[in-house]
Order: sequence, then structure tokens, then C-alpha cells
Amino acid sequence: MNADAVVLDIDGVLVDVADSYRRAIVESVDRVYGKTIDIEDIQRFKDAGGFNNDWELTYAAALFVLARREGLRTNVAEFTDAVAERGGGLEAARTVAAEMPNISQARVRDKWDRERLRDVFQTLYLGSNLYRELEGGDPPFDAPGYIHDEPVIVDPETIDDLTGRFDVGVVTGRPAAEADIALDRVGLDVPDEHRFTMDDWEEGKPHPHALVTLAERFDAHAVTFTGDTLDDVETAVNAAEADPGREYYGIGVLTGGLTGEEGRRKYEAAGAAAVVDTVNDLPGLLE
Repeated sequence: MNADAVVLDIDGVLVDVADSYRRAIVESVDRVYGKTIDIEDIQRFKDAGGFNNDWELTYAAALFVLARREGLRTNVAEFTDAVAERGGGLEAARTVAAEMPNISQARVRDKWDRERLRDVFQTLYLGSNLYRELEGGDPPFDAPGYIHDEPVIVDPETIDDLTGRFDVGVVTGRPAAEADIALDRVGLDVPDEHRFTMDDWEEGKPHPHALVTLAERFDAHAVTFTGDTLDDVETAVNAAEADPGREYYGIGVLTGGLTGEEGRRKYEAAGAAAVVDTVNDLPGLLE
């Protein structure tokens, strides 16, 4: 595959977040409401689209749990399928919940506390010390922080190869400070103008703005974007439509929530140009 610029996602690509971000989603809802979804159900929300922001995925999971408490008979798969049919994301989840019969909409709205969910999530993920540093206040409880337990996926040799042969950028749903921590851990030095984080653009993936902007800054003719979700692949597909003068290739990795042959099929159905077992297979794929 010919390319002159390589753009990477962080979560599920460079570091494993199954026991950090995804664990924080499940445990945040449980701490606030005493009931939660299974960790495997997170992928159903991701596949529905529009949940690049894990805070918003947490809010949507909590909305589902609250609706179930009020008598909703729909299971997670049916709920997320309905969310996908309405375009994905938190607003779609709110619409689906509002359309569900036989539940008290007022009680669901009254108990849906996004600010508390975010505080709990950040405490679990960052831990007490980083929470104070990055959030600017005291956490609601003490926690060690799951961010410290994210295994590195990418090999140093992979980083050396990619940065030696290509312009390398990053597009991630992480806040900038959390992106800094992950990039420092894996040893990837990316200047601010070559990355987009949650703090840098409003739309989020799969909107093509960030990827197209990086392609322009690199003056690239062909760009690959490697990620671990369908939204990542669709970001490249959308960029190709928005910027037909360049080539954009979405590459899916099987080290995130999408794994095995089922994950491969989902990527291909979303328009992936290639699917690799791990980001460490990327250098051999690229010319």
C-alpha cells in the first residue's frame, strides 16, 4: 500500500485500554447506579457509531441502565441497534430512550447525572493524584488510576520504522493531557500541529475534518489512518469523499474491541482498505 503519511489512533492501537477506559465505563455506571452493562456490551455501543468519546458512551450506558430500571424490556443489542439506526452517538441514544414505551421518562431524566458520571469516570481512570492535577479539584473518592495499567501494544521498532519513513500524525478521542501520557509511554513524539485530540475539534470521528487537515499539513498524496473501531475506518472513508484529490486508506487493527474473523468482517463491511492483527504489522503493509 502506497502512502506518504501515516495517522494513528491511540486507544486499542498503541495501548490496550480494555482494563482502563473500558473498565472505567462499566464501573462508573455501577458506582453511580448500582447496576451496569457487561464490558463486552461496550463494543455494541462502539459499533453503533458516534461513541468515540468514552464519557458519552458512559452516559449512554447509564441511560440504558436507568431505562431498564424503569421497566424497559429491550436488551443491549436491541437498544444499540436502534441507536445505530438513528445515526449513532449520545443524541441518538437519548432519542431511543425517549421513544421507549412503558417507562417513566421523568424519572430517567431526573436520575441521569452526567456530571457525576464524568467525575467518577475521571477518578477511576486518572486516579486521585492525576485527577487533582488535570481536573483542578479533589476527586469524589480515592483511586489508584487505571491509566497506569495500560499495556503498550506498539513495538519501539514499529515507531522507529514509521517515523523514519513517513510523516506521522495522531487522531484520538482522548483529551490532550491524556494523549500526552499515552504517547510518552509508547515513545512517540508528535508535535501539536500533527495531532488532533478531543480538545482540538468539536465534531469527533467519523467526521473527516481532522484527517483531511493533517493530510493538508503534511502535503500528502496518500494517507493511512489506523484505528480499532468502525468509526476510525469510516473517518478515512469520509475523508476520501470530502477530499477526492487525495487517497485515504482506513486500516483496522484487531487489538481493540473488534477481534477475530467477526471483527475483520465488520471492518471490511465498513470500507477498510486493510485489516491487520496489530499495528506492528503496519510497516510491512506500507511502501
